[in-house]
This record gives sequence, C-alpha cells and structure tokens, in this order.
Amino acid sequence: MAKTIIIGGGIVGLMNAYKLMKKNHQVTVIDKSNITDGASFGNAGLVSPFEEPPLSRPGIISQTLKLMLKGESPLIINGVSKKLLTWLWLFAKNATEQRVEKTLILFEKYGHITMECYEELANEFDFDFHHDGVVMIYTDLEDFEKDIKECENHPHKEAWDFEKTKKVAPCINDKVVGSIYLDRNARLNPKLLMENLVTFLKSKGVEFIYNTRILNFEYKNGKAVKAFSKDRDFEADNFIISTGSDTSLSKKCGNDLMLIPAKGYSITFKMDDSLKPKIALLFKDQFIGFIPRNDSVRLTSKLEIGSYKEGYDAKSFQSIIDTLKPFVVDFKMNEPSYWSGFRPLTPNDIPLFGRDKRYSNIIHANGLGWLGITFAPAVADIVSDLIDKNLKNEQSDDVLLFSGFYQGC
Repeated sequence: MAKTIIIGGGIVGLMNAYKLMKKNHQVTVIDKSNITDGASFGNAGLVSPFEEPPLSRPGIISQTLKLMLKGESPLIINGVSKKLLTWLWLFAKNATEQRVEKTLILFEKYGHITMECYEELANEFDFDFHHDGVVMIYTDLEDFEKDIKECENHPHKEAWDFEKTKKVAPCINDKVVGSIYLDRNARLNPKLLMENLVTFLKSKGVEFIYNTRILNFEYKNGKAVKAFSKDRDFEADNFIISTGSDTSLSKKCGNDLMLIPAKGYSITFKMDDSLKPKIALLFKDQFIGFIPRNDSVRLTSKLEIGSYKEGYDAKSFQSIIDTLKPFVVDFKMNEPSYWSGFRPLTPNDIPLFGRDKRYSNIIHANGLGWLGITFAPAVADIVSDLIDKNLKNEQSDDVLLFSGFYQGC
C-alpha cells in the first residue's frame, strides 16, 4: 500500500486525505498547528463555483479605486515587494473578458465535482450544508440594471426586486435596489466541516501529527525520500504540500509559487431570527458576504495584501460593519467572535497544483485563495488521481486545464 504524507491540514489537505483514503491509500496528515484555526476555519462557507466571476475581472481595478477614495475598499495594500508588483501586474493582465470566460467554464466543470463530494460527505456527518443558492445584493441601480440583462433566458439566474429580496433577506433596508439569485451554489459551516472531517478521517485510519513543522526534504535520484522536522524524519512514497499562504517549503524545492498571502477577516455572531438571512447573501457592490448558519451568521470581507503580520486590526472589523450598515436595518450582534487569517491568493483565482518539476513524488496543492472551500474537493480529486494512477502532469487533462502551472500563474 502506497504511503502519502500530506503537509498542511487545511481544507485542501483534508480533502486530499479523504480522496486518497477512499482509494485505499495509507495517509498521514502533518500540520504545524493542532488544526483548530486557520484560513479554512475563517472562510465564509460559500460553495460558489457557478455564475460568479473570479476576483480578477474587467472593471475590478476602477471599482476598487473608487471604493478606496470613499474609504470603503475591501482591498488593502500594505508594503511593496518585487513579488507583489509582479502579482499585481499579472492580476491586471488577467482582468479581461476572455480570461473570465475561460475561468467560468473551468469553474463550471470542477464545480460539479465539488458539489458531488459535499453531497456525499453530507451523508456521512453534519456540517450545516445547504444547497439553496446565493443572493447577490445590489445597492447601485445602474450596476443592477446592467447585470439583470444577463438574467434574461438564463436557466440559473433570476433577477429579484426589493420586495422579493426582502423575503429572504429581512435584514436589508430600502437602499437595496434589488438582487440576482444564483440557484446552484451552496453554503456550509467551515468549522463544523473541518472538525467533523478530521474525526471522520481518523475513524477511517488516517493518521494526524500535530504541532510539527516540516522544514525540508531529503532527496535521492530525483525524488524526496523523507521529510524532516526539528525532531523527526518521515518517510513516504509521496508528499503533498498544501501549506496555504506559507510557501517556504515549496520554495525549498525550487518553486517560488506565484501566490501571495491575502489577509481576510470574518465576524461570526448571533442575531434576531426574524432578521437573519434565510440563504447566503453577497453584497456585490460592497464585497461583503453575509452567510447564515444553523446557530449564527458570518460576515466576511477585506483582503489585505502585502502584509505578513499575524493578528487582527480592530479597525478592519469596524470597517466591515460601517460599510454594511447603510444597507441594513439596525440589529444587534450577539456574542460576536472575530477572526483573521491569510489566504493563498493567485493572480487569476486558478489554483496551483501538480507534480513538482524537479522531484516527481512531491505534489503541490495550493493557491485556492478565497475559493478554498469551493474547489478543495475538485483539486483533491485530481491530485489523488495523479498518485493513485501514477500519472505525470502531462498525462492529466485536469492538471493541464485547471492548474495555474499551465494557466498563467
């Protein structure tokens, strides 16, 4: 039985463990923490591969600059480096209609794999999974009128006026001009998913090693023969690196991945049930997610790039609240909890995964950014096939199609 070590216990690492376990591989997950926090835990919980454009799209730069002038921008740039400048240049280069069209086709293809996986997992354990769509909330009339034209004869988009929107979003006020309902997307509770997936994997024989940072590999004949931490060595047939925004281990293999840490923020709280959204809301013009769960709701926004500083800035949380406040009725945030963490963001929202060019049994699985919950199952499906069928990158159509190694990153 082939043994695979997965370095990194975020959602990508856990989904790789799940897919390989299903194919009867021996799997060990090693994480630098105890897997109780991290970007996957702070995710909005949206599973949104369908009809939603990538972050890099036409108009995003001018729209962001406009919001910056108002002090409402979700994007904050702190510091400048050569890599960040390169990333920003590639981001602008990818903000074209042609790139978006291609990306949406890829999101469509791999979104179905993700949905099938979550439907399967929902039969194994609870993670507050609801396949009930997402509502894009509009506060700019001109923007809304332009976008509703795309809803005509579209099988999965429906334009709603204020009254219909209010029925599923009782928290909004009359400054909202309408919404567009996307019926194929879903939502879940990331904390429940992560915790229950770890428990499920352990019950199926997956080994977990916590609070252990892998520092480097030992190589022989073009392969990694062992990974080592400060205190231990770990031998395996295959090694998957899924370390999120920390690319130091990939860099030691000779791969300086074109992704940057993007610091995201979320606030989770309880609110009056009469005002609680009934399905997921995305305030399109404000870049704010407002996602209901069984016992709470979560607000997410902000991407702070160029900063490597841990911890959170209270001003960023207040900025989310202040940006949302003009468009909702007054409500009380009960028992609020605050989270911030780094997401591994590529310049075109295309993940970076596949076999290492130099060391054939090292596989990278990274760069899902704000779409980690959305595409982790699909990426894991492809990566597990590479290992299970002993495929090279060029033998996998899915790697060639969906990996940023071959799609402009």
